Amino acid sequence: MVKKKAQILIIDDDKSLCQIVANTLEYEGYETEAVHDGKTALEKVNEKERDLILLDLRLPDMDGMDVLKKIMEGEHNLQAIMISGEGTIHTAVEATKIGAYDFLEKPLDSDRVLLTIKNALDRNTLVQEKQLLLQSVKEHYQMVGASGEMQKIHEIIRKAAATNSKVLIQGENGTGKELVARAIHNNSQRAGRPFIAVNCAAIPETLIESELFGHKKGAFTGAIADKPGRFQMAEGGTIFLDEIGDMSLMTQAKVLRTLEDSTVEMVGGSQPILVDVRVIAATNKDLQEEMKEDNFREDLYFRLNVLNIMVPALRDRKEDIPLLVVHYIEQICNEHGVKLKKMSSRAMNRLVNYPWPGNVRELKNFIEKMVILVESTEMQPGEIVSLLESHSKLKQPASDNLTLKEAKEIFERDFIRDKLITANHNITKAAEMLGLPRTYLHKKIKKLDVEV
Repeated sequence: MVKKKAQILIIDDDKSLCQIVANTLEYEGYETEAVHDGKTALEKVNEKERDLILLDLRLPDMDGMDVLKKIMEGEHNLQAIMISGEGTIHTAVEATKIGAYDFLEKPLDSDRVLLTIKNALDRNTLVQEKQLLLQSVKEHYQMVGASGEMQKIHEIIRKAAATNSKVLIQGENGTGKELVARAIHNNSQRAGRPFIAVNCAAIPETLIESELFGHKKGAFTGAIADKPGRFQMAEGGTIFLDEIGDMSLMTQAKVLRTLEDSTVEMVGGSQPILVDVRVIAATNKDLQEEMKEDNFREDLYFRLNVLNIMVPALRDRKEDIPLLVVHYIEQICNEHGVKLKKMSSRAMNRLVNYPWPGNVRELKNFIEKMVILVESTEMQPGEIVSLLESHSKLKQPASDNLTLKEAKEIFERDFIRDKLITANHNITKAAEMLGLPRTYLHKKIKKLDVEV
């Protein structure tokens, strides 16, 4: 593969200097172009993307700093190096504040110019890689759904991302609470900083304080060195406290103090440490009930519950299931290097009508299993039914999350399908086994969408 040459625009009214610099850069493998006034420079930058500009502070038609400001105001992914024979520390500082990578004084030293350009381009590469990584993260944790409920959540996420307010996300297990938290972070000013997720229910009570706030060397047996906590690790970014309803009252009190004064105190330490961290919390519990039972602090609840997002169960937004299925098939096929698979409309209908007690997480796991196990490129109802039968959740639906009507329909659908299989899909024989009139069984099959 031929490596793309870096595009460098030289902006200086000294034509002989431009020629010397251009010759030096082209000898090193760069592609150059020179212009001699600010107006032309702005036109060139706008008509063709550049990797770097060398910009003189004094131009015949406008100030170089004004040119730099206009370029930096645009959506240009480039680095700028200012050059001048009348440079001062003040102008150098001002230029870097606007966005310049460095400031070089005339007469230019070729070695210094080449080294500065190399470092600036390396930085540009890192910036581009970071942007690609952030985009990749956004796509991986993409929230899929067009239902009314999801549209409301997208709107709250948009508003929450524009602030640093604390957010409390509530919903059943597997509904995608962490996806909501990541969406807020990824669309905020903190997107380039860490997103640290902490499962409060998974950390033993004896360790959670050290995990959250860090510890000093010698604070306890085994503390052989200072160790920063999750709050320090999230500096400038977001900490996501998942399952906060399972946090002990003692730890809740310490988290409350951090929320109030933006400081943490390491275990074994005596000095508070200032932290700049946005806090997003999530729980599958009813915190109002937990407060009544004295299991959750009321003051912490009101500190966290500035913005509240209730994530609906998948059974309450069935119209999103086809979108989720297509999204996960594409994602999983790409991850496993498998040829893209499709769902027949009847097969999709089977997935839409399944209760998914484990919500989106369960659906994704099922799709991954389906992509791996089913060889055909278009999924048929029989294949879906077969996989659902072996799916552990099918035999033990989460009755806590179902109405009596939903549980009854699941039982009837499964019972009729089992009889049809036993009767080799002979409806007359299956009706006899069920003790039902044949016409009534037909109506049941149609109503419950039982695969014949």
